[in-house]
Amino acid sequence: MADELDRELVTSRADYCIPVETLRNELQESIDAFFTHHQVTVEIDPNLIAKAAAGPTRIRLRSSTCFSEYDKNQLLEHEAFVHSLTALNGREQPNLKSLALNSPRNTATQEGLATFAELMSGSIDIERMKRISLRIVAIHKALHGADFIDVFRFFHHAGQTDADSFTSAMRVFRGAPLSGGSAFTKDTVYLHGLLSVHTFFRWALKNQKLKLCRSLFAGKMALHDVLAMEPYFDSGYIAAPLYLPPWVQQANGMAGALAFSLFANRIRLDHVEAEDLVLGL
Repeated sequence: MADELDRELVTSRADYCIPVETLRNELQESIDAFFTHHQVTVEIDPNLIAKAAAGPTRIRLRSSTCFSEYDKNQLLEHEAFVHSLTALNGREQPNLKSLALNSPRNTATQEGLATFAELMSGSIDIERMKRISLRIVAIHKALHGADFIDVFRFFHHAGQTDADSFTSAMRVFRGAPLSGGSAFTKDTVYLHGLLSVHTFFRWALKNQKLKLCRSLFAGKMALHDVLAMEPYFDSGYIAAPLYLPPWVQQANGMAGALAFSLFANRIRLDHVEAEDLVLGL
């Protein structure tokens, strides 16, 4: 679908890029203004494979990398306003400080929530959606025998640059033999998690439970946790999140976007012709 939608878009890189040092300074300024009760530091890491990685009090950026405006906004929403935010909110819990900890059982929800934040804040672009999807196909290829060079060529043929193709292949083979048959499968959770979180938010709106969406930011949780612990949020045993991303704070705008998506998803595009659009469907 992404291939179909971006055919008319310019696929070349932007005429300029943001150096990592400039990006660090700009992110640090935005983060300092947002996390008023905590210090979150942005650092440059020459050994990082991903473009960025976030913890409760530190966000690392990959060195020797050129970043775009989309990258900057995505990193702010994804890494700072979800990953660092949920960790700090978990640390502030009076009775259940384990909500500050990551675990494999909540990885899909956390990465899905972070990617959903990009979507709701208007920070995600079609090329990032393609990258997320291509990683899943690449992991499938590696698990079925494709080696590092095969996976590199797959990304390259999909339109990525040499450097991006190499980095993407590195993500697939983290800790795995380069000869194929094995892969680091974590990157499959981005799309799976995005679909689950998007569905959860729509379900919450339909059932008048948007408060559960805000509760999801109170710590590191899976979707099931928010439902199971709803009585403890209601009683105050689990505290409301100290920080909420800007797009969640604007509840009316979030509800409007979700409500329209509930309605628009009923329109089957495979049943729509150009004449229907002229005639007003």
